[in-house]
Amino acid sequence: MSDDFKLVVEQSTKVLGQRILAGGAIEITPPIDEDFWLLRVQVGHDQSVVLFPKFGTFGIGFAKEEDWNTNLPRSVSAQDIYAHIEHNKGNGDIPKERCVRAIQMLQQGIQELEEASGRG
Repeated sequence: MSDDFKLVVEQSTKVLGQRILAGGAIEITPPIDEDFWLLRVQVGHDQSVVLFPKFGTFGIGFAKEEDWNTNLPRSVSAQDIYAHIEHNKGNGDIPKERCVRAIQMLQQGIQELEEASGRG
């Protein structure tokens, strides 16, 4: 069975200007909701996998979560990230393979952004 759902990496500038350092010493969690993301890949009508700044790295998880704050750092394998966040997928019609591919696309996308900015 073929999955014809088109996966596209989107980039947001909404979170780029937010500070997550308090006085340069303490990291605090900025206001986070389903719209807090730097890169996003839609995996279904009402769900996407997102990459967002998280304490000096980037986390990957589902945009809409029932179990809030379930994500892992982008450096973890796509399969392991998916296994950790799967219960938040919601729609059972979204195939695992699509989600794993979306995670891989986010990992590649942030690597390319870092390389373009001289950080990679």
